Amino acid sequence: MADSDMKLKIKNVAIDYFNREGFHGATIRNIAKEANCSLPMVNYYYNSKKELFHEIIKVDYFDLLNRQATRLKINNDVLSFYTEFVFGLNQLTEHEKKVYRLGIKVYYGFDGDDELIDIMNKWEQSIFPRHYQLVKPFLKNEEQGVYVVKALVHLIATLVEEIVVKGRFLPEEEIRKELAVALKGIG
Repeated sequence: MADSDMKLKIKNVAIDYFNREGFHGATIRNIAKEANCSLPMVNYYYNSKKELFHEIIKVDYFDLLNRQATRLKINNDVLSFYTEFVFGLNQLTEHEKKVYRLGIKVYYGFDGDDELIDIMNKWEQSIFPRHYQLVKPFLKNEEQGVYVVKALVHLIATLVEEIVVKGRFLPEEEIRKELAVALKGIG
């Protein structure tokens, strides 16, 4: 097996293991066993469980978020933009959903360490301004827009939880109707 294949196999096994056992319940020994490799082989690629978990969150999770964000372009219809974004979560692979779930666990402070939680807190602080900038051109009342965007961000988090964490498929029309209520305040 090529080096890059073994490293990927270890990471994929770790993603499954961290999803089942959490960061604190996982051990490098158990990950090595499930990956069918030796403990020194895991340590060759990752110096510690922390380094492995950090790579999954810092690289894989944020790459996933960036891929989702860059494939969408907002035109004249903010409702369609957000509907397409949320509905697209239904098309994530099981592997991507597992990575996303780990990111959500860290985001909510259920898993990871202080460094990762700090990174997530900084990322969270950027969420509202990003969404506000997306919605701003469509606002008739900018003061009310702050509350519209806050409601929108909370609704999106709930929809993400339904699809990614609970594994439910949400139909596009249901997503559109829920988002329409939150976005009612923009026009």
